[in-house]
Amino acid sequence: METVDATRPAAEPTFRAATAADVPELVALIESAYRGDSSRAGWTTEADILGGQRTDPEGVAAVVTGENGRMLVVERGGEMVACCQLEHRGDHAYFGMFAVRPALQGAGLGKVIIAEAERWVRAEWGAREMRMTVISAREDLIAWYERRGYARTGEMTPFPYGDERFGIPRRAGLEFELLVKPLA
Repeated sequence: METVDATRPAAEPTFRAATAADVPELVALIESAYRGDSSRAGWTTEADILGGQRTDPEGVAAVVTGENGRMLVVERGGEMVACCQLEHRGDHAYFGMFAVRPALQGAGLGKVIIAEAERWVRAEWGAREMRMTVISAREDLIAWYERRGYARTGEMTPFPYGDERFGIPRRAGLEFELLVKPLA
């Protein structure tokens, strides 16, 4: 884990496309941000509503090697500290698998990453809108996205109960809500 020295400024993040060699580290990063006790060090934990895995090597590798997408790796001081999935879907892009190392959450890094992701999909793909799905029970996370300009649509998709690749629900009634943001 990276320690933060408050007396010196943090290194600026750098962005690059993930490679197949990054898959194990990406899986570990995503898992640490959302599941298990390690995720409780940050505020994005889903540990109280979902057990089991958040993703797996096959799922991450599919994003890394997919034709219509990119897994963006964020490094600081030569270390992987965050990532996000970007997928080209015609006139819009999909934003997913967003993970920031738990010890670094809440310090503004996420704002920088989402802004760069939005800039990138506009410049590279001409995307006019960014879309994402968020578990509707995650009110704190949805509020964070709303402060970044995303709007709730009310369009819901059921959680894939019974498919442990997405986790083991700890409660009934979980669903995903579509959030959208027009990109200027």
